[in-house]
Amino acid sequence: MMGDGVKQILAKPIQLADQVTKLADDAHSFRAECQELKAKTERLAALLRQAARVELYERPARRIMDDTEQVLDKALALVAKCRVNGIVKRVFTIIPAGAFRKMSIGLDNSIGDVSWLLRVSVAGDEDGDMHLGLPPIAQNEPILFLIWEQIATLHNGSLDARADAAASLVSLARDNERYGKLIIEEDGVGPLLRLVKEGRIEGQENAARAIGLLGRDPESVEQMVLAGVCSAFGKVLKEGPMKVQAIVAWAVSELAGNHPKCQDAFAQNNVVRFLVGHLAFETVQEHSKYTIPSKVTSIHTVVMANASNNKSIDPSMESSDQSMMHHPMGSHTSKNQMHNVVQSTISVNSDRGKVQGHPPIPPNSNTNNQLIQPANGRQPHISLSGASIKGREFEDPATKTYMKAMAARALWQLARDNSAICKSITESKALLCFAVLLEKGEDEVQYNSAMAVMEIAHVAEENAELRRSAFRPTSHAARAVVDQLLRVVEKADYDDLLVPCITTLGCLSRTFRATETRIIGPLVKLLDEREEIVMKEATIALTKFACTENYLHLDHSKAIINAGGVKQLVQLVYFGEQVLQISSLILLSYIALHVPECEAVAQAEVLTVLEWASKQAFMMQDPEVDVLLPEAKGRLELYQSRGSRGYH
Repeated sequence: MMGDGVKQILAKPIQLADQVTKLADDAHSFRAECQELKAKTERLAALLRQAARVELYERPARRIMDDTEQVLDKALALVAKCRVNGIVKRVFTIIPAGAFRKMSIGLDNSIGDVSWLLRVSVAGDEDGDMHLGLPPIAQNEPILFLIWEQIATLHNGSLDARADAAASLVSLARDNERYGKLIIEEDGVGPLLRLVKEGRIEGQENAARAIGLLGRDPESVEQMVLAGVCSAFGKVLKEGPMKVQAIVAWAVSELAGNHPKCQDAFAQNNVVRFLVGHLAFETVQEHSKYTIPSKVTSIHTVVMANASNNKSIDPSMESSDQSMMHHPMGSHTSKNQMHNVVQSTISVNSDRGKVQGHPPIPPNSNTNNQLIQPANGRQPHISLSGASIKGREFEDPATKTYMKAMAARALWQLARDNSAICKSITESKALLCFAVLLEKGEDEVQYNSAMAVMEIAHVAEENAELRRSAFRPTSHAARAVVDQLLRVVEKADYDDLLVPCITTLGCLSRTFRATETRIIGPLVKLLDEREEIVMKEATIALTKFACTENYLHLDHSKAIINAGGVKQLVQLVYFGEQVLQISSLILLSYIALHVPECEAVAQAEVLTVLEWASKQAFMMQDPEVDVLLPEAKGRLELYQSRGSRGYH
């Protein structure tokens, strides 16, 4: 903020001030006016010399010194005219009547500007919380100078004053995107990060909130990453107060959401690891990735180790099928058995609180809503390597719930299109945590958990290695997640959870075995929903089951038919909204392509539907329809007579 370069820009104004003072003494005309200018110039020179002895705030210093230099240049030229000797020279030297008054005002403004610069640069504990006023130069841009004042206070003020300054920057950044960019341009990020690490709780919260609000675009986030935001946030998530950690987690979600390229930088500073630790605290008893015994090498082994002492778990759960590369997500285990598996690893308390509002302001409630308790009633022992959690069990329940909501929100944004981070998350117990929170969490906790799982599933859909490792058939955590996704879909309440859960099941379509028959039915039922977005997402999800790329497309297509999906799709192709018509037509075409001999397809007159669709210009403009529809139509014609619609 303040450096030797500023002192160099003081040299010229001081030299000019001395020259003005000297020439004013030699004036032959307008001596009274020149003496007045001399007095003001001497006062300005004294302030400039005082400024040379302190550390100046560089950003406003350069602006003020440029203006001061221009004023002194004009003063020197004016005083030089007054030294002209001789009658003839005086006649031809014209000095406007208002020149001295105008110059006097200019010097007064420069004195005010430099005085403000000194005050803002040396504001300390005793006056850091006082409003310093705005200098004359700020008349055309008052917000910039207000920002400078707050940033200077962040550098030199007391802890309380710095907390107030951070709160002021929060207000400015929230009100106007341009103000946020000015805060970054004027070097406000560095002192905010120092406050995040060194301040009291209120100051840390305000500073973290300001950082989150500043990261509205990739360029801004990039500048903050270069300033060290990732390491600062990592330190807080490791050992800071939980209220501050929650705001930091929210800020991480904002930065990662607005600039995905910073995801890896956060991961390199252990941010993902610490967030998963917060998610696991009082959700599962231990965090397997970081604290499992040396003989335990996977989530499956951890759960089965726990299960060995729990007679409620069916021994058949031990079986595995590592050879299922294309369709690894089957289950012969009933829902109740899966529930027992999860309950053997975690223990839950049904008492709930309510997360109110939206970040960055956390809730403050005394409601007894501790989310997860062990069965024995004692606090769980959590030991995260390198993470300080001492005393966090005594935080109020609302803060704990808010922390989980923000941790899930941050993991959601960090996982987006990032296979390495998704792998890191799924190798931990995060999936099991998400399953628990989807079932037992408060509204915002549930939603953020659902979105995080959806992002992981999106990546797994395109990444076979992640799909096999995270959603393998023996993964009890993955089964628990699917159980919760199905619970939401079967309930079919149109809320914030329904659409991401539908999407996630579609993304996981290639992880289910042929014996896993419980997925298709609930999705087909959603084709009869009133909400267009629900029907559209259901058709897209079912298409991922029935498309040719899915190894089990034949089994899934038959399952859709058996669940009554064909009649619903015919209705949607004819009467749905345009986007829904196209998505329904694509799914119907896949079914006709794979199961053309089915009687239900004939009874629903699917061939007639396809013929009608082939004459609709807007449908045929879709690239997928253009390729798929003729092929499906041709397959149906091989099995059906155009007249009787019968089968050969």
